[in-house]
Amino acid sequence: MRYSITVSASASRVGGISVLRSRLNDSTHAIEPFSWGYRNGYAIRFPPDDHPLAGGILVGMDGADERGNRPSNNAPDELHLGRQNPDGSPDYHGWPDRYGGLPTSQAVYNPVGGPADDLCQSPPNSPFPACIPTVLAKDVPIADVLAFPPQQITGPLANEGADSSFTGIDFVPDAFVLDPVRPGAALYSLEGDFGFSAPNATSPAPEIGHEVKLINFNQVPGSPLALRIQNFARNSTGDEAFIVDNLNAFNRPLNVRFGPDGCAYVPDYGAVRDLGADTHFVGPPANGPLVQIPGTGVIWKICPM
Repeated sequence: MRYSITVSASASRVGGISVLRSRLNDSTHAIEPFSWGYRNGYAIRFPPDDHPLAGGILVGMDGADERGNRPSNNAPDELHLGRQNPDGSPDYHGWPDRYGGLPTSQAVYNPVGGPADDLCQSPPNSPFPACIPTVLAKDVPIADVLAFPPQQITGPLANEGADSSFTGIDFVPDAFVLDPVRPGAALYSLEGDFGFSAPNATSPAPEIGHEVKLINFNQVPGSPLALRIQNFARNSTGDEAFIVDNLNAFNRPLNVRFGPDGCAYVPDYGAVRDLGADTHFVGPPANGPLVQIPGTGVIWKICPM
């Protein structure tokens, strides 16, 4: 039986993101829920039919940010496997009251007061940074939205760094299998942060994001399924790769897809000026936030050799 699956965004912060299913051989094209409880399921991909995760959908979810009317700091991005329950109901993945499988009230997620928080917008509220005491008094700890979970919660398969930003995921073809890539592996792309919070790593370590990572799935018969995640394609020079003097590296990888030639293709949006003090492009304010710097976009081609 053939299916079409899409990700639908709800306008409600409670609703979040749902994965919906429509049967293509059904003349009514009725839509039914498949999986829900995501904040922003941005990277999605079906596992191959012979894969241990077959029957579900792999979802790379971008976590909460330090902005808006429920500002949150340090929330991880998450990798989920969505599956419809045996009774036909959608499985539930915890949004809006779980970050990385933990309650949002955990102190690690407390906002620190950022310029994108609603209480820091002026007018009518106090300008940043004078608004920080108001933000902390109102939003610490981060309160639950729901009185109780509507279903049992399906936790993430794995967590990524805060603000690393999932953008794409794809399973490798046999032609791409070459150490360290194993059969059934997947690659996923991370776009990196947008400056809503402080950098997600402490110098000299490079920021998390702006790279492609590899997941190998342990498929040894008789042993538990395990995800083994490692770096795959990233900038070797660390943070310096993102300043104006050196733009010939990963900036904003937006997706990863395999072509018929067995190579991985990674479209890169290019260098931008983001909203943070650690902006990845230092230039005149007229460039504006999140505006692409001309001549920096590229498509990367990665092939086994």
